[in-house]
Amino acid sequence: MHPIIYAFIILLGVKTAFEIWLEWLNRRHVQEASGSVPEPFQDFIDPETYCKTIEYTLAKSRFGLLETFFDVALLLIIILSGFLPWLYGGLIDFLGNSLWAQGLSLLAISIILSLPALPLEWWQQFRLEERFGFNKSTLRLWVTDKLKGLILGLVIGFPVLCVLLWLVGLPVWWLWAFAVVFAFQLVMIVVYPMFIMPLFNKFEPLPEGGLRNRLMSLAKKTGFKAKAILVMDGSKRSGHSNAFFTGFGNFRRIVLFDTLMEQLEEDELEAVLAHEIGHYKLGHVSRMLAVSGLATLIGFRVLAALTESDWFYKGFGFTTEQGLAPALLLFGLLSGLVTFWLHPAINFWSRKHEYEADAFARDAVNSGQPMVRSLRKLHEKNLSNLTPHPAYSAFYYSHPTLLEREAAIVSTGSG
Repeated sequence: MHPIIYAFIILLGVKTAFEIWLEWLNRRHVQEASGSVPEPFQDFIDPETYCKTIEYTLAKSRFGLLETFFDVALLLIIILSGFLPWLYGGLIDFLGNSLWAQGLSLLAISIILSLPALPLEWWQQFRLEERFGFNKSTLRLWVTDKLKGLILGLVIGFPVLCVLLWLVGLPVWWLWAFAVVFAFQLVMIVVYPMFIMPLFNKFEPLPEGGLRNRLMSLAKKTGFKAKAILVMDGSKRSGHSNAFFTGFGNFRRIVLFDTLMEQLEEDELEAVLAHEIGHYKLGHVSRMLAVSGLATLIGFRVLAALTESDWFYKGFGFTTEQGLAPALLLFGLLSGLVTFWLHPAINFWSRKHEYEADAFARDAVNSGQPMVRSLRKLHEKNLSNLTPHPAYSAFYYSHPTLLEREAAIVSTGSG
């Protein structure tokens, strides 16, 4: 067996063992907190709902462990069986070795590799989420979404893949590839909310009235120019709620889930919107975009080095003569073994941004209480884990816990 296969098995084993350990820590911590409602939460959550948050957290944990074992088993089979080079070679023999044939082969393999996970996705939506009252989708809608996603992946992904494969013939091709992908990401920031999201959800302007006037006044007060405030029919698929803004410049739009509007009062919605505006005004969006660009650049440079490494191709059953396509495929499957360990640093930075956006929202509405109330309601309605293990939340959570956010809002503000 090639040394790189041994390295793959070790990296996968260490990552999997660490994931299971973290999940075990969190499950034990949550179970120890079950029973009576802890004192910090007694003001806003009743015992029945608190028990339900525990049940939901543990149910998701069990499902997460099942997904982990499934993904590990599938990846081992794919890598160790020689399935990938056999499938790619068969597709190339059938389609030819042109750029379009290579790109089509990559997309076909991606689709084939995604098929085994469909039963788990179905179970999560129609059993797990259904059990706790969050699923609002139908089987027909779920299948339609999958087909739409498949078509969009082919229409959008195929040309991009072909361009990347063509660029390999140029000097420092990885730099050109980065430029193409980063430019594509910038274009999609505008195109996605305007043309792709409406294929899945309905967006309507927020009706005239007190709430719209309040939110537009907030946007004007904070210097946030938005083309529109839209309401999205999130309840079409899920009972979970959210708010976000999309695009940039003249294409910027504020989007509120209809479920969010049902759950929060006007001053609480104002605080949530102020929080989202804070991310923009404090430069969080541009910083995250810059970091994403840097990560993409590094990724392509690593990929370029791998395409020049005969040991990399041979170790996984390919040859360097097969070009960039196998390297792209393997990079997509295996890069997570390394990037997984970057989660704590990335999430630490993200949580710092959340604290700053909370402070911005508190100052924008002249009180921290609307933000605190909105956070409490969102945690209650979404059955969020109120008592995660500190190590688990530090590694996985992009947002601080409820108690951490409340403490920061109250300690640095007037209330």
